[in-house]
Amino acid sequence: MTIRVVLADDQPLVRAALQMVITDTTDVQVVGEAADGAEAVRLAGELTPDVVVMDIRMPGMDGIEATRLITTGPGTARIVVLTTFDEDDHVYGALRAGASGFLVKDMDLDDILAAVRIVAAGDALIAPSVTRRLIKEFADRPTATAPPRRTELERITQREREVLTLVGNGLSNAEIADELSISVATAKTYLTRLLAKLDARDRVQLVILAYEAGLVAPSY
Repeated sequence: MTIRVVLADDQPLVRAALQMVITDTTDVQVVGEAADGAEAVRLAGELTPDVVVMDIRMPGMDGIEATRLITTGPGTARIVVLTTFDEDDHVYGALRAGASGFLVKDMDLDDILAAVRIVAAGDALIAPSVTRRLIKEFADRPTATAPPRRTELERITQREREVLTLVGNGLSNAEIADELSISVATAKTYLTRLLAKLDARDRVQLVILAYEAGLVAPSY
């Protein structure tokens, strides 16, 4: 099955580079390009892509608002935010808006393509190279975050709380299984339960919830 992608970036060279690497694949197809957030929202509604690769800083409507409108709209498109981390102070806002992935523009194009496939498959991804700075962004902006969601945690078991904490620390399913001496299949089951009980869209939202609830403390 072909993964249908819309590229949203106000820099034509960025879109051209992504288009070039995607053209060489057989399972990913660019179905539209947008130079601003409003156009990205329009194309997401008209073309029903599987994934939108979204820049944050664009003229007019920015990528955060576009992400929010797309993820709360009738379509099923998932968002991969692609930006320059050092210049953006709204990364956390993009994830809160519903983005399923966060990548930086200086990553290898093949890694960005791999991320598109991961997100299209229903998983979520934050580039390892920016995770620590993303956590710092969260910690430095307490007034911009929602109140701790401890009430929601009353719905989960102690073991599920342990799994949520490990997810918040960035561990993969295999690493969680090793840490808790359980099988990978069991770790996946716990993750599925957490997504359902906490009404979370994906793994990224679980990470956010873990920080908001104070289960994970930022470290530098």
